[in-house]
Amino acid sequence: MPDKVTACRYFTSYSGAKLPLKLVGELDENDMRNRNTYFRGSFDAAGQLIVCEKMVYGETEFRHEYSYHPDGRIARATIDDGGDEPAIIDYPA
Repeated sequence: MPDKVTACRYFTSYSGAKLPLKLVGELDENDMRNRNTYFRGSFDAAGQLIVCEKMVYGETEFRHEYSYHPDGRIARATIDDGGDEPAIIDYPA
């Protein structure tokens, strides 16, 4: 996980198809005891989502890592869905 993570939060789902994913339905950490499926989001100091993981029965089903241009727009998405190689999408400045 990137070393610039400042907050890890939990969510029920995401909305939209555009990257970075928009996590919705934030959960309190105490709600996690009874959840089999959830999304874990790690955020940087600016509040940008830098890691998104879908957790199912304690296992990571997929993982996205995001980096951003200085102006806040997404620069790169690395998507690991458990296949052979993660997909990398670059967004030019």
